[in-house]
Amino acid sequence: MPTSFEQRLAAQYGNLSVALRQAADFLRANPVEIATRPLRTVSRDSGVSPAAFSRLARALEYDTFDDLREEFRAHLGKRVGNFADRAERLQKDHAEGEGEFFAAQLAASRAGLSELEAKIDRARLGEVADRLAAARRVLLQGALGSTGVVEYLAYMATFHSDTWSLASRMGASLGSSLIGLDARDALIVVTMPPFATRSIKAAQLAHERGVFVVVITDTPSCPALQYAAARFIVPTESPHFYSSYVVTMFLLEALMGMVVARSDSASKTRIAEVEAANKSLSEVWGDT
Repeated sequence: MPTSFEQRLAAQYGNLSVALRQAADFLRANPVEIATRPLRTVSRDSGVSPAAFSRLARALEYDTFDDLREEFRAHLGKRVGNFADRAERLQKDHAEGEGEFFAAQLAASRAGLSELEAKIDRARLGEVADRLAAARRVLLQGALGSTGVVEYLAYMATFHSDTWSLASRMGASLGSSLIGLDARDALIVVTMPPFATRSIKAAQLAHERGVFVVVITDTPSCPALQYAAARFIVPTESPHFYSSYVVTMFLLEALMGMVVARSDSASKTRIAEVEAANKSLSEVWGDT
């Protein structure tokens, strides 16, 4: 939690009204909500009026509630260093004989998976799997560093269903992929800093059309989160010069497995037919 917020709250908590204490308790328990959701949504979820949050901010000597929110964002947000600077650090550490990169990367990956296990809302993940399994269409969007993991998700999905597809694949228009989507459909966006503009815009347009938007990112400051109906913030820290996608890949594989588990027998039939077609077309080696 933001240290200065905790210090201010500790100093003033005994002087706050019941409504302001309720607002403060919600802030402490839901830092990601505060950092990523509009005030009206926070008010609805907490049962506390927007005015109470504004009064709390003033009582804690912030100029506005937005100033309080920015402190949460600054604390929770992942600071992304320049890739070249991080690569230089790797080279410097190697030259000085400081540690072994393989061991450090392995430890970071394990730590990220443990953090995901401890923090993820499994009930919410199940709800998202239910929604995706029931969706008429599921569109997948990832760009820049997130392109590969989203393409892998699409590859898995093609075994299961013909209703999952990549947005703007092979130079196709992103707009053409989004046209026709509505509340019966879903969009999964994977985006990490530096954020791809097209991914943020896709989330916005889909949200405006009533689409169920799922955003997977590594920081509460991600601009796409304001358009998300469901969001998952995953650890990506590692000694590497680039963000690690180990935890993201695990989450996508788990989510795909949960969707297939919730699907009817037609999914199993399709998977068998795809496998048979691959063999018939000699796309796989021998009896693999």
